Order: sequence, then C-alpha cells, then structure tokens
Amino acid sequence: MFTRTLRAGPRVVSPGLRRFSGTSGEGHVEDAFEPTASPRLSNRASLYVHWPYCLRRCTYCNFNKYIPGEKNDLTMTACLQRETDTLLQLSQVSCITSVFFGGGTPSLAPPSTVAAVLQTVSSRAHLSDDAEVTLEVNPTPAGKSRLEDYRRAGVNRFSIGVQSLQDEDLKTLGRDHSSSEALQTVEEAKRLCPGRVSLDVMFGRPAQSIASWESELRELLRVCDDHVSLYQLTVERGTQLFKQVLRGEVAVPAEDVTAEMYRCARRTLRQHGFLQYEVSNFARNKAVSHHNTSYWKGRQYIGVGPGAHGRFAPLGEGGVVREARTQTLEPDVWIREVQQRGHGTRRRIQLGRLELVTTTMADVPVRVLVLPDTQFL
Repeated sequence: MFTRTLRAGPRVVSPGLRRFSGTSGEGHVEDAFEPTASPRLSNRASLYVHWPYCLRRCTYCNFNKYIPGEKNDLTMTACLQRETDTLLQLSQVSCITSVFFGGGTPSLAPPSTVAAVLQTVSSRAHLSDDAEVTLEVNPTPAGKSRLEDYRRAGVNRFSIGVQSLQDEDLKTLGRDHSSSEALQTVEEAKRLCPGRVSLDVMFGRPAQSIASWESELRELLRVCDDHVSLYQLTVERGTQLFKQVLRGEVAVPAEDVTAEMYRCARRTLRQHGFLQYEVSNFARNKAVSHHNTSYWKGRQYIGVGPGAHGRFAPLGEGGVVREARTQTLEPDVWIREVQQRGHGTRRRIQLGRLELVTTTMADVPVRVLVLPDTQFL
C-alpha cells in the first residue's frame, strides 16, 4: 500500500485534499489509458477557459471566484478572446483537441461569450466540429433556460453541478438551487446532448450517513447520463463552513465514514456499468471526458482567464521547454493586464522531465489517495 498524489486540470484552487483508504481489495482504480511519459513537444493542446464570477459564494468554496460589482460581460468577453489569441500564437499549436469552460459559474456568461471564444480558437487553430466543448452549469432555472443557447454557441457537453439531491444539504452548502431544479436541468441537458452530460456530486456532507448516501446514489443512477464525478467535501480554512465546524454548529462525517462512502459509490457505479478512469470520474458507454484524459496523459493545455493554469511550450518566443503558467487571479487586474499586453500571465516556471511525468497542475495537489495494489499513472 502506498500514497500517491494526483493532480487534475486547471481548476484555480483545489476543492481540497481527499484521503481514501481501501482495505478490502476494492482500491484498484481502472485506468482508461496509459500516461504520456515523454515531454515531446506537440502541436496539439486542450484549452481551459475560466469565468471567475458567481452570484454568491457557497459555504465550502475557496475557488478563485468573485461576486461582480458591475456587469462587464463585454469587457470580459473581449479580454478572453484577446488572451486566447495571444496564447495560441505563443504556443503555436495547430489543433485544439477540447475546450472546457469552468469557473466560477460559467453558465452566468452570455452564450455569445462562448461563441466568441470558440470563434477565436477556430481563427488560430483547428477545432474540429466534433471536438469536445464542455460547459459547467449551475442547475438553477436561469442556468437551465440558457442550455439551448449554449448548445447553439458550440457547447456539446454539459457538466452539471448537482452536488446533492437533498434540499437541506443544498441549503447547508449555500447552493442556490433545489434538487428538483437540478433534476430538471439534467433532463434538459440530456435532451440537448444525449450521452454527453456529467453530474458533479459531493459526499461527506454535514450530517450525511452511509445509508442516506446509498439511497442518494440509487436516485442519482435513475437520472444520470453516462458520466459522474464524485467529490468529497473538505473543510477549507477561511470558508464559512470552516467557521461553522470550528464553532460546533455543524459536523462532517469521520474519515472512516467518508472512506466507506467512497467504496460504496465505486462498487455501486461499477455494478451499473461505469468505468472508473480517474479518482473522481466514472463513465460508461465510452463517455470518458477527453479533456480530463488530456490532463492525465500529461498533454499540453492552455489556460485562459483569471487564475487559470496552463502547461505548454512557448514556441512563438523561441521556447523549447514546456512551462507551467498561471494567470493573474483578480479579474480587474487581469483585465487591465490583458488590455495592456495581450495576456495576464503572472507566473512562468520551466518544467523538467520529472515535473512533466508526475504533475499536470501547478503546485496544487488535488487528491491524495491511499489504495492497495494500485499502479502509478
């Protein structure tokens, strides 16, 4: 048995360290691919686009997100386009294999923003008609009402932030949707993109039991499409939830309970035909996320938007070594930098062979997993 640190795509801040232990031989994670161990330069990359705004901050959240003081959609759109153009020129990639709009709450962005960014991509690199284009969606009535417009804008995969099917838990988490609204959003997304809808669900929530989690999993499997992402709730310092736990107002399940929840979920999903291809991601009917897979294979990716991370070689300025690049966090400062010099890159670190093999995200460990008989990716 050993501990391995796994790193995921360019979320700006980790949702927290997850620790799971397997003691009954269930710890093996089935890998849907082999890793890319060579740092060979490539003319292909994936693209992550960060929309930093939310209407409110959830009680557990420490992501790079902001409550907008005034509406600046046009300015943000123009800057996302300009930084996309600049970094594509800098990378000199000729093909973008997938695009992921994350946040924040990217379903607050106008569909025209999505269309504009995709048009910029197509003007600089090849983006095939069937390339995976994912948008994270907050399942509110407003989010649901925009799904068809996002589909027309070029999105062909939705990741729905369901988080819980229990209304009381959603209130505790500070979410602004109900379970019924989430289910309606899922159904609409499945209608528009059948086979290409992912559900994000959180476990280890305050007062949650193994029995209630098993019941929720059964309900989830009745409504989900072919991709599920499971995340353990972690209590991050500085969040409202952290303060509530510190004051004794709420309590989260013990570590051995959350470990059993994870084992239960893996077992249940496997029984329903889902392949676990990453610590938190499960797919059936070959609905593996190509974007997630590109991170795990150590391929190049470009990060655009406030706080986004990227990994690519800046061939356009003579670079031959891949760099870890981080964009400026604060939206207002990032906007000013993009307007002045075309991009908001705040930090650049050249990556050696070891970093290329062992990491796919700058300095942010996302999951620590303790599993028996598991092979390093």
